[in-house]
Amino acid sequence: MKGHEAKMPRMEDILNLPVQDPPCAEFSSAHLNWAKVEGGRQGGDDIALIPYARVDDFVKGESINTESPASFRIESRRKRPEGSVTKPRVDCYLEYTLYWCSYGPEDYRDTESTNGDISNAKPSSGKGSRPGRRHMMRGCLCHFTVKRLYTRPLVALIIYNQRKHVDKGGSPCHGIHDREAMGTRAMYAPRISDELRQKIMSMLYVGIPVDNIIQQHLEEVQRHGGPQNRDDFLSRNDVRNMERLIRNSSYELHANQVCSVKMWVQRHHKYVFFFQENSGSEPLILGIQTDWQLQQMLRYGHNGSIASHLAFGSKKFKYPLCSLLVFDSSHNAIPVAWVITSCVGHQYIHKWLVSLVERIHIKDPRWRPNAFLVDDPSFEASIIRDVFQCRVLLCLWHVRRAWAKNLLKKCCNFEVQREMFKHLGRILYCSRNTNTVVDAVEEFMHVFVDQCGFLDYFRIQWLPVIGMWVNSIRTLPVVKDGHK
Repeated sequence: MKGHEAKMPRMEDILNLPVQDPPCAEFSSAHLNWAKVEGGRQGGDDIALIPYARVDDFVKGESINTESPASFRIESRRKRPEGSVTKPRVDCYLEYTLYWCSYGPEDYRDTESTNGDISNAKPSSGKGSRPGRRHMMRGCLCHFTVKRLYTRPLVALIIYNQRKHVDKGGSPCHGIHDREAMGTRAMYAPRISDELRQKIMSMLYVGIPVDNIIQQHLEEVQRHGGPQNRDDFLSRNDVRNMERLIRNSSYELHANQVCSVKMWVQRHHKYVFFFQENSGSEPLILGIQTDWQLQQMLRYGHNGSIASHLAFGSKKFKYPLCSLLVFDSSHNAIPVAWVITSCVGHQYIHKWLVSLVERIHIKDPRWRPNAFLVDDPSFEASIIRDVFQCRVLLCLWHVRRAWAKNLLKKCCNFEVQREMFKHLGRILYCSRNTNTVVDAVEEFMHVFVDQCGFLDYFRIQWLPVIGMWVNSIRTLPVVKDGHK
């Protein structure tokens, strides 16, 4: 509430304030209109009401501060069950969470600059040392409280106790306005970005050594002229920590597969947007999407293209895996969701598609893609159109890739490979001329009867479904440039 003439609301008036829900995926204090509570500390605390479901979006938005990049950690948390309070006050909470800037509240700048023994030095707040985080402690007092209101559980009350990233002396203690932080990590965010973390994790998953990852990163930093953000300070310890997480992770939590899946879902419920147990009449369906994937889908999927890719497990449990992909500005594919199912057919696709779109629309109701690309003719295009409200395109990239790969493997003559690939294309597009699918396949088999290796592969893998592919080409527009 701006201006000195406006009267500050009392605490009992806070429920009369509007519940603010900014349209952006992540938002900060700059996107909200704040009011000051009469009688609060330091002349009145800033307060605002937001939907409780969007608290995480607010915390993320507050961390993206160009002048004082930060990361807010949970300093304390309390909960109480519903019905435990007979006469709740207006600000009574079901959940109470205190978020504090990771650069505070302790201040180790002076102790670390001295040469003496600091092993007995006590932090200014008296809460004890935080192992492994002394280098980040710069006395920042920026913190806020979030209360899930007892009388309105769907609403969160944000109480900003200190909005500026300053120390006890009122001076900036990190960020671009802190002179002592110039050229150091304290000038930037305290942790690496989710984008870099996902990139490093992907490199570790495929077996790239830590030294190679560090060397490649240093070369990239040197190419753009030195450190410019926290990601440029990527250290060996950062990569080692991610490597340790991968090494210690376990996905088979129980000898019984059904129990293992249930345990995994319970532990990672935040990342599960749809789950259906395997029963006599219903197949197993498990939809997975991390917070980072959700952000990428919001960012690149809106007014962009979404592609689905169906693959089958090659290990112990050969369940179909459907991956949803979006494409960044460089046409790099980014997986934004995975769906594991025990059913090969797609009669249950409507269930998890609806859940996924609803999850996205909670973040951004205006989100809508331009096109949805499918590489499996058994996908029901009408269902996709109804759910995503966009056109559906057929992608033949994986078909051509599989044919080319097996031609190179099973046929040694280059000229024969080229002619066979041309004939395979004629089979796919036979719906555009007078030939039928049967005629085109028989001609192909007759002309290349001596290529037994590829013909056996074609009979087993493609002959049962080639008619379905041809029908899809007849009814759906085809993507000409792969997934781009």
